Amino acid sequence: MAQVAERVDGMSDVARAWTRVRANLRQSAGARLFDQWLAPIALGDATDPLDVRLTLPSPFMTNWVRSHYAERLVHEFRAVLPGVRSVEVETAPRAPVAAVLTAPAAATPNAPVAEEVGEAGERPQLDPRLTFDRFVVDESNLVAVNAARALAEPGPVRFSPLFLHGATGQGKTHLMNAVAHAFLAAHPGARVMLMSAERFMFEFVAAVRARDTFAFKMKLRGSDLLLIDDLQFIAGKDSTQEEFFHTVNEIMAAGKRLVIAADRAPQALEGIEPRILGRLGGGLVADIRPSTLALRREVIARRVADMPDVRVPAEVLDLLATRITASIRELEGALTRVTAYAMLTGATIDLDFATQTLGDMLRGHQRRVTIDQIQKLVSDHFELKPLDLISARRARAVARPRQIAMYLAKRLTTRSLPEIGRKFGGRDHSTVIHAVKRIEALRDSDREVDGAVRLLLGQLGG
Repeated sequence: MAQVAERVDGMSDVARAWTRVRANLRQSAGARLFDQWLAPIALGDATDPLDVRLTLPSPFMTNWVRSHYAERLVHEFRAVLPGVRSVEVETAPRAPVAAVLTAPAAATPNAPVAEEVGEAGERPQLDPRLTFDRFVVDESNLVAVNAARALAEPGPVRFSPLFLHGATGQGKTHLMNAVAHAFLAAHPGARVMLMSAERFMFEFVAAVRARDTFAFKMKLRGSDLLLIDDLQFIAGKDSTQEEFFHTVNEIMAAGKRLVIAADRAPQALEGIEPRILGRLGGGLVADIRPSTLALRREVIARRVADMPDVRVPAEVLDLLATRITASIRELEGALTRVTAYAMLTGATIDLDFATQTLGDMLRGHQRRVTIDQIQKLVSDHFELKPLDLISARRARAVARPRQIAMYLAKRLTTRSLPEIGRKFGGRDHSTVIHAVKRIEALRDSDREVDGAVRLLLGQLGG
C-alpha cells in the first residue's frame, strides 16, 4: 500500500494515475462531452490512497458522472493502479453524500460489492431511484413491466428466464433494478446478484487468473435471483460464454429466477452460442419498444417533480420530449444539462435558453421535417387547403392555423425567420415572430390551441 502513495518528483502515484485517466477519458469520450462533464472533476484528498476521491462543483454534475461513468472510472484507475479498491465521486465543497463506485472485481472489506443480510442473504448495490413505482408505463413497455413484476412476486416461479430487450436507454436497467428491489422486499433473506455481462466477463477472467473459479461459480450459482444486463457484450467471448451457459443451466435447474437483458431479441444476437440463445428463448421474451411522446413527456415531468427548487416551463419539456426521441437516458441527460447550466449561470429556464444550451444535441436529433410537411399536416388538421395558409386571408379560422404552422416551422426546422416568412406567402420575419409569441402565450391559456399543438408536435416529431 505504501508504494501506491509513494511520491515521485513531487507527485503521488494516484495523481499520476489521474493524469492518465483524464487523458484516456478525453480521447474516448470526445472533447465536447469531456469538457462539459468530465473536465471539472478534481482529485480530492483521501484517507487511504487505495480509495480514490473525486469531486465535482455541483450535485447535478456529480449525479451525471455517477450514472454514466461509475464503472468506467474504476476500470481506468485499476488499469494504471491495480491496487485501487474504489472510487468515490462527491460534490465539493460540502460533499453531503458520497457514492462508492466499486470495481467489478472480487469484494474486499473496504469495497462493499454486496451487503450481507443475515447468514445467507446478499444485497447488490441497487439504485434506490430505480423502482417499479418510478417506472413510467405505457403501451410501449407494458408487457415487459408486467412480466418483471410477475417474476419478482413471491411464490412458485411461473417462468424463467425473463429476457428483456430493447434499444439503449429505454428502461431495461431500470426494470432490472426494480425486479431486484421488489424481490428483496418480498424475500428479505434472499441472495440477489445484479451485474452487467461485461462485469461477468471481468470477474470470470480475474477468477481464472487467480485460479479461484470455484468461488466465482458458487457466488453466481448460489443466487436466488440473478440479473445480467447487456448480454450482447459477451459476443465472441468463447470461454466466458461457456461459463455463462453453465451458470444459466444451474440457475434454471434449481428452479431459481433469472433475468437477462440485451439490446436485441435472442434470435437477433450475433456471436452468441446457439445453445445459449435456445435456453434464453425458452423463457419469456419481452420487448421494450421505442418510447412514445406521451411517455417521454411524463418521464421528464416526473424528474422535474423531484427537483422542487427548479422550474422548467411546459414548453421546454415539450421541446425535449419531442426532439430527443432515441433514448430515455439521453432525454434525462438533456434535462440534467439544462437544469445544471441554469443553476451554474443563474439563468432562467425558458425555450430560448434550452435551445441554446442543447444546440448540438437538438440538431443531432432534428428530423428532416419540412415546412411543406408542416403546412400539409396543419391544413389537414384544421380542414383547410394548404393554399389557405399562404393566402392573404385574415379570417380567424385561417389566421390561427397559419400562426400554429409558423410556430411549428420555427421549432421543428432549421429555416431562418425570413425563410419561414417567404414560405407563408412572402410574409415579413416580424410576422413570424409575432405568430410564435402568440402561440406560446395561447398554449398557457387556451386548452384547444395547446391540444392541437401537442397533437401536431407528436405527429411531426414523436
